[in-house]
Amino acid sequence: MNSSPGFVTVVLLLLGQTHGDSVTQMEGPVTLSKGEYLTINCTYSTTGTPTLFWYVQYPGEGPQLLLKAFRDTEKGSHKGFEATYNRKSKTFHLEKSSVQVSDLAVYYCALSDTVTGTAGGTVMPTNFRE
Repeated sequence: MNSSPGFVTVVLLLLGQTHGDSVTQMEGPVTLSKGEYLTINCTYSTTGTPTLFWYVQYPGEGPQLLLKAFRDTEKGSHKGFEATYNRKSKTFHLEKSSVQVSDLAVYYCALSDTVTGTAGGTVMPTNFRE
């Protein structure tokens, strides 16, 4: 087994907006070492008070709900991931304190309970080396 640190490459995608509402995630590749802290930014724009969701889609599987929040300052958490609804800044950033190879997936921030609506997508990690 190689003793060098592992690396995780995060590829970030941005999808468009729908019906006047939008979700924006950061773009561009980000490379992290195994065990490093991860933040995937999610900023939304809507005229109402949305329910916010993070979905995860593992390779070869369909999208699954990762976490959600209904109210301002509510924190969702699951599998080491956390996101806090911040109505003032219109953000719902996904965070994980220690990224692992098992986190290989596509991540979607959404304003509705389906990823076919307004959603951005983040793929991470796409590359992992021990």
